[in-house]
Amino acid sequence: MEPFRQHRGTVAPLLRENIDTDQIIPKQHLKSIERTGFGAHLFSGWRFHGDGTPRPDFVLNQEHYCSASILVAGKNFGCGSSREHAAWALSEFGFRAVIAPSYADIFRTNAGNNGLLLIEMEEPLVRRIAEQAQTRPPYELTIDLEAQTIADDFGFSETFAVEAFRRHRLLYGLDEIGMTLLHEADIARFEECRHTFLQRGT
Repeated sequence: MEPFRQHRGTVAPLLRENIDTDQIIPKQHLKSIERTGFGAHLFSGWRFHGDGTPRPDFVLNQEHYCSASILVAGKNFGCGSSREHAAWALSEFGFRAVIAPSYADIFRTNAGNNGLLLIEMEEPLVRRIAEQAQTRPPYELTIDLEAQTIADDFGFSETFAVEAFRRHRLLYGLDEIGMTLLHEADIARFEECRHTFLQRGT
């Protein structure tokens, strides 16, 4: 998992409430348990017509936002089913962070496990960021996870809170496997002791 310390990127405004995981990655694309191959289908029900052609009015199909790496959305982002594919699709498409007033709990966990930073801010601030992204495209933000700040080039600067354990994992790029491997020496010692114990018992 790629560490997240500082990131500067273009903001894509998708200020809709209750964006659920089936909208993020529709169920017909859940054909693999691998983490790759889902970015192309991100928001496919909104990005494409039935014949597969892009919808020009959807934000991620517009020139200023097609390479965005920061998504700003409405409250309760990531609600619905617990599919981890939603976090995989967002990350593979190129998003490193999402800014919203609130998130579904399971999605919050899945995002953290896949290196995606979720920033929770008050609705007026989220609306302000979305408005800037709409009126000043390409609008960029700089996110500093070490300092827990978010800022633009026009005087906007705010702090944000992140759970200490989640922040640590993101800073050092530790997914669940990475966290386990931190204890590799202890695991090896346990296995050696277990092996010795089993030999004595035979």
